[in-house]
Amino acid sequence: MTRICLYGPESVGKTTIGLQLADYYQTQFVQEVARDMVFDNQFSLDDIIRIGHAQTNAVLEASKTASKLLIFDTDVITTQLYSQIYLNEVPPILYELEKQVHYDLYFLLDIDVPWVADGLRDLGHRRQEIFDLFKAALDERNRPYVRVSGDWPTRWQTITEAIDLTVT
Repeated sequence: MTRICLYGPESVGKTTIGLQLADYYQTQFVQEVARDMVFDNQFSLDDIIRIGHAQTNAVLEASKTASKLLIFDTDVITTQLYSQIYLNEVPPILYELEKQVHYDLYFLLDIDVPWVADGLRDLGHRRQEIFDLFKAALDERNRPYVRVSGDWPTRWQTITEAIDLTVT
């Protein structure tokens, strides 16, 4: 089974593309669990730990029933980054949770699409800085990734071509 992680800062199209990919490839899409757990950006380290556990559990559960391909909206590295951004601290357990899940390929979605506020998204003014943090986190870990930029059709083509090469 191949695990694909859609990765990057807020408002770059991860959920939208993930849902479309799941439909296109007739597979499961695991959304970011934090959206169902926090309703504003006033959260604690305990909340971050709960999110990390829930995201990891969602990946592991979906992996039990998947066939050839699984698509994920985020990962625990993302939880670590937002913990650092909002709380200036990362609970050590998040690094342990990161070791429990392996993704075969990351798609780092670029910030060259319009930013859209949705009540939780509030970092539009820091997009480049946060994108750079996301990229650095993958580079530091030597994770394989494809940088995805351009308009929506170009993004779709980049992602589907890479998935087709990875899964076949």
